[in-house]
Amino acid sequence: MRKFNTLKKNYEFKRVLNKGQYYYGKYIQFFIIKNNRKINRIGIAISSKIAGAVERNKVKRLIRENYRLYIKDNILKGYDFVFVWNKNRKPNEANYYEIKKDFENIFKRTGILINEKNTNNINKNI
Repeated sequence: MRKFNTLKKNYEFKRVLNKGQYYYGKYIQFFIIKNNRKINRIGIAISSKIAGAVERNKVKRLIRENYRLYIKDNILKGYDFVFVWNKNRKPNEANYYEIKKDFENIFKRTGILINEKNTNNINKNI
């Protein structure tokens, strides 16, 4: 059972990476773009040069879980997100709480959180 929608096709990732706005954290680089739908879709990218499959999949699970628990219901609908792992960080350096801090910092800067008091001041360039 799928908990949320994901980006699957290469052209979907490329569209977000090339035309989307860019934000960065300690572990995660974040790209966002409007998708003209009423749903949010996410994509996760980790280079195979960074670590083996086991470590990459662990990081993907941590990112998905943080998104599911912290972000999913607290953000505006109609966006595509791509989370890219920072190539200068080893996957075994991060844990759930470090990634959660990264998420909080990044999403506060984007201005798309529903719980923020200034939801009327959303960046129109996204």
